[in-house]
Amino acid sequence: MLHPPGNEGRARQLRCDDTIRRPRYFEGHLPKIPMNTYDIKFEIAGPAAMFTRPDTGAAPISYPTPTWAACKAIFESVARGFFADGGQPAAFFSATEIEVWKPVRFEKYVTNYRGPLRKSSQIEKNASYQLPATILVDVCYRVVGQCIRVPGAPDKTNNAPHALQEMFYRRLSQGRNKYVPCLGWKEFVPSYFGPFREHGDGVDGFALQKQYFAELPALLMSAWDAPANGQYQPTFRSLEIREGVLRFPQAHVRNGKLDFDKEATK
Repeated sequence: MLHPPGNEGRARQLRCDDTIRRPRYFEGHLPKIPMNTYDIKFEIAGPAAMFTRPDTGAAPISYPTPTWAACKAIFESVARGFFADGGQPAAFFSATEIEVWKPVRFEKYVTNYRGPLRKSSQIEKNASYQLPATILVDVCYRVVGQCIRVPGAPDKTNNAPHALQEMFYRRLSQGRNKYVPCLGWKEFVPSYFGPFREHGDGVDGFALQKQYFAELPALLMSAWDAPANGQYQPTFRSLEIREGVLRFPQAHVRNGKLDFDKEATK
């Protein structure tokens, strides 16, 4: 029905146009659009592990769990997110939590070091330097995390985090690695590395260590300020292991630099 060209018709038309041009979410009520997350899960176990605490000096002692950077390195032994030229990844893996699936045990360990950091007298005599350490033995961890996009990085794929997730699971199922994964030190190779296993209820000592609690007042998150090709800039956070689970703060990349939230994810 056509309205007469009077004031009433024009007012009604203006009110209708105003509603169309100014929907409510333009007035500070933007709808929250859920973002896809590309989750990663893997399990790693072995007879020995060493994730060095930087504050323990020449006789290093291990953290009770892998660090955030160690989890990233284990993941990258299978896949890395370089989907374009330029030297920076378009996506990277960020661990969000670690579950401890075997009792935490420390033991003394001594290795013969023959590298260039020995004393000059030892090098002249072709003598080894005995390096004492306190390592972890008989370990098993479940690692959970996400593939995260690097803002502004060159990307030849439509969705770099999704592509990295698919690449990781595909290569893991095929048993393919870019290099041999390790539990900290290179000589500590895993006895198992793959998807979560069904352990049953405490069979062979495998069970989530819900009775294990530990405070980590200065856990090294990463020694570098970027996901790849970064500068030395160690980042520490005060975290704790509760009921056998260590939760990390969320990682971000801002202006090409790696950053972490102040507190762990809930």
